Amino acid sequence: MSKKIIYIDMDDTLCDYASAHQLALKLYSEIQFPQSKPGFFHDLLPITGGIEAMRQLLASQHYDPFILTAPSVMNPLCYTEKRTWVETHLGMDYVHRLIISPRKDLLKGDFLIDDYNEGKRQELFTGKVLHFGTDPFQDWASVRAFLGI
Repeated sequence: MSKKIIYIDMDDTLCDYASAHQLALKLYSEIQFPQSKPGFFHDLLPITGGIEAMRQLLASQHYDPFILTAPSVMNPLCYTEKRTWVETHLGMDYVHRLIISPRKDLLKGDFLIDDYNEGKRQELFTGKVLHFGTDPFQDWASVRAFLGI
């Protein structure tokens, strides 16, 4: 039996981008894109339940998980900081499973867990998109229940 390939987005799926961005807009109102400040992506807080779900996916006999995140292409620090976030919160196993691409349709797989279902060509992904943060995939508990982990 082959494992199902599953891709997991980072921003607002594994880490809380929205709250950090709102705070940065208030703190650095003079900067048009405060997410370009050094440390922004590295310092994002994990979404509740995401770290444990990622550990369960990695240990699963049914899934082959990868992180698939789109970069903030105007911020070259983003690439490095997303990588260091993964190492800090998920370890080197997931660093080897990190894919950074602005096009989510280029990869083949069974599932994509993402807070957006379009914008980075998620709508052209060949597998099933689990639209995180919406019914029926409101949170990691509901995603885990769907996946049976």
